[in-house]
Amino acid sequence: MDKESGSSAFSNRSFRLLFMGSSVSAIGDQFTLVALPWLVLLLTGNPAQLGLVLAVMALPRAVFMLIGGAVVDRMSPRRVLLNARAVNAVLVGLLAVLVLLGAIRMWMLYALAAGIGLATAFAYPAGSSLAPQLVSPAQLHSANSNFMGMRQMSLLIGPALAGFVIKAGSGAAAMHDARGTGIAFAVDAVSFLFSVASLAMIRVASDRHPPAPKGGILANLLEGVRTLWRDRQMRALIGYFAAGSVLVGGPLQVALPVLAKTRLAEGAAAFGILMTANASGMLIGSIASGTVTRLTRGSLGLLLLSADTIIGLAVATMSQVHVLAIGAGIMGLTGLLGGTIQISMMTWLQRRVPQALMGRTMSIVMFTFLGMAPMAAALAGGLLRVFSLSELLIGAGLSLSTIALFSLTRPNMRAIRLATAGAPGVAATGD
Repeated sequence: MDKESGSSAFSNRSFRLLFMGSSVSAIGDQFTLVALPWLVLLLTGNPAQLGLVLAVMALPRAVFMLIGGAVVDRMSPRRVLLNARAVNAVLVGLLAVLVLLGAIRMWMLYALAAGIGLATAFAYPAGSSLAPQLVSPAQLHSANSNFMGMRQMSLLIGPALAGFVIKAGSGAAAMHDARGTGIAFAVDAVSFLFSVASLAMIRVASDRHPPAPKGGILANLLEGVRTLWRDRQMRALIGYFAAGSVLVGGPLQVALPVLAKTRLAEGAAAFGILMTANASGMLIGSIASGTVTRLTRGSLGLLLLSADTIIGLAVATMSQVHVLAIGAGIMGLTGLLGGTIQISMMTWLQRRVPQALMGRTMSIVMFTFLGMAPMAAALAGGLLRVFSLSELLIGAGLSLSTIALFSLTRPNMRAIRLATAGAPGVAATGD
């Protein structure tokens, strides 16, 4: 494996290739993240339909993500990631063509969303497992920091660009409006091709010497779940992530585009600016992460729960937003607090878990964010037919603050420290 422990991660050719390809793809992803909800609202005008489309994408992703983690642990994560992104390039490209031709129908959107979700189920655990194979443990925190910074820059640049691209294609008719989203999907499809090209040039040891499979995929998956369950702190943390994803992450996926469309004069551009403001805060938070972690003496549990208490109150405050500048300021604050803890938390996870279980562990972690939130978004879309947008945001925000405050009373969460991150493997630790 090409690892230079005493030098920067960028001295590793494979890491450079992964970083460059992922950077282009990450910017492209933001175009679809803005364009997809906007397209659904243009076609139907129904927030419940938006929630349903997100659920159709999330269901195969949720069902197969854990299986994807087991597959990654049985073969090269590079090959899994390359194939998944190639499939996504084809599906998003097809979506772009259908929209630009004015031929898109909701049933087509459901089918393509399901296919994209299935491919992504394998991409996420593969991507999270590849970096630890390219760099040394000493370089891992720096590598995660670089990736986090890159992702936040993509969130800073991509949504605003996507919003203005979509707005530039607007007109009087709904399908004329949708042409802007077609251009946005085309940008994402091209970005996937850049990622595929970079992954094709990367080589890792698991390409030449893939792990010898022991038992079936289901047995491998159950082994990973049992191992994580024995780790009290990991079990508590993943449960907490799951609760936050369902109660806050899902509702925000529906609430933000609806808020931009119904309350803010800037429309699609406002949605992009809200996401950009959040990304700006996360970028600043990620830069300050190391300093904040040192000042708190590695008390990641306390830092996480304190930040989420404030984030929950900020989300509830969004219920009263009718001015873009105020909404952008609140989203910037939530990003700042979230970005402060994410790098250290991810490094804690990656160092705590042995490489043989990395794919399965990352798939479970990703499942709590990327598998459960869209399903919760489907529920939130339905709830908007019963409750107002303000009531949804207040309920989501106060739920997060309540859970965070309750978790402060639980020793397993409160005691998570970066000092324990160097422990080799997953230990059944916790207070």
